[in-house]
Amino acid sequence: MSEQRRAERLDQPREPRGVKLPRFDPEAFGRWSEGIARGMGTANFIVYMTVVIAAWFGWNTLAPASLRFDPYTFTFLTLVLSLQASYAAPLILLAQNRQTDRDRVALEEDRRRATMQKADTEYLAREVAALRIALGEVATRDFLRSELARLAEELDEATQRRQKLERRQQERPVQERPVQERPPPRGGGAHLDEPLDELDGDFARGGRPEGSTGGR
Repeated sequence: MSEQRRAERLDQPREPRGVKLPRFDPEAFGRWSEGIARGMGTANFIVYMTVVIAAWFGWNTLAPASLRFDPYTFTFLTLVLSLQASYAAPLILLAQNRQTDRDRVALEEDRRRATMQKADTEYLAREVAALRIALGEVATRDFLRSELARLAEELDEATQRRQKLERRQQERPVQERPVQERPPPRGGGAHLDEPLDELDGDFARGGRPEGSTGGR
């Protein structure tokens, strides 16, 4: 005993003691339990089970006494149904737990996608708001039409004012020409002071018409 204690080393972990249970694949067992629970939850299982129990009752009631394997009180049938219920309940719970795990994973994925969609929606809402603000500062087609119509009216008014001004400038030299006195007639007679017009320009020099000879 003392030698065995000395052989034990403190720098090494102690090996686990006890009965080693057989290992199995939890995923495969879970799929198998889900298959059983899914089969027991159908109408076919209820119909088949009802048929078997009815046949069991009929055989152990109507058959000869020597052939009855489970006479009245049906103890063996009660044991079978109890065994079935004792195994069916854990299998159904295991299938429900696996379904709950899948639902939790799906819920987390849905929550993640909802968060992403919310973020994308908020981003798109901000972009739309920015576009509305930008479009509010951009000239629209109606605004351009109104501005062009106003500019056309201003140009027409400016053209009309320019034409009126040119007409006034053309009429002003004729009205503002200086008044010239008509030269006195030959013979020293009195004459009326009348303004000269453009036709009287021939008497501009010495009371003689332009182009006339002095010796005549």
